[in-house]
Amino acid sequence: MRKIIHIDMDAFYASVEQRDDPSLRDRPLAVGGSRERGVVMAASYEARRFGVRSAMPSATARRLCPNLVFVRPRFDAYKAVSSEIRAVFEEHTPVIEPVALDEAYLDVTENLKGLPTATEVARDIRATILARTGLVASAGVSYNKFLAKVASDHRKPDALFVITPAMGPSFVEALPIGQFRGVGPATEAKMRRLGIQTGADLKARSLDELRAAFGSAGDYYYQVARGIDERPVRAHRERKSIGAETTFSQDTSEYAVLADFLLPTSMVKLGALRDRPYR
Repeated sequence: MRKIIHIDMDAFYASVEQRDDPSLRDRPLAVGGSRERGVVMAASYEARRFGVRSAMPSATARRLCPNLVFVRPRFDAYKAVSSEIRAVFEEHTPVIEPVALDEAYLDVTENLKGLPTATEVARDIRATILARTGLVASAGVSYNKFLAKVASDHRKPDALFVITPAMGPSFVEALPIGQFRGVGPATEAKMRRLGIQTGADLKARSLDELRAAFGSAGDYYYQVARGIDERPVRAHRERKSIGAETTFSQDTSEYAVLADFLLPTSMVKLGALRDRPYR
């Protein structure tokens, strides 16, 4: 039986900003652009109480929370902290799959410190991250990646939750369909139209039904509805693409305006490609 941990830093970008600037602590904070066409990249938990969420238009966020403080993102700072966190992981296992700067899967079926349980590994990781960075991590522990991710989300923030093999099937059956990894808003809406509200409803559908409704993703939904996820933790996951984007202050289709932004953006990505072994 595998032992998988999913670590998710709580409100990572916003928490780094509040750590580094004490005047921002305990205040509703958004990382992102404050202009009308800006977008919230991350929101502190103080802001989330007002309904502010990541990927929300900044104008909407400000309407929900008039006292919202906006700060520009500092990716160099986030990357530096992420490297510190990665170093903590490496003290426990070499089998680490980063998902983002603030999130990773760890396979601790065998761990370098010889701790007897994955729960103790997760507890030690959380305590070490807090001591070294001053930041809080949530952790989920289970026997596969799907359930470890579900577990880390279950009682955020500042949580450690374990889904044991005995708990897995019944836990998945009770799970609202919107909390399944890989079920975004559009898929959730389609599932609800089909009468699929929970994991139990999903489990009741045959493989043929799920394939007919969701194509190749039907195989994945069929498996995870039964608490099955054989995906390995990939320590060297291949990156499929690289990109960049800019939000304009106004919509435009003018070639001259777009061309002014296209060349510098392309050069930035070209530099990134040169730094990586892509062919």
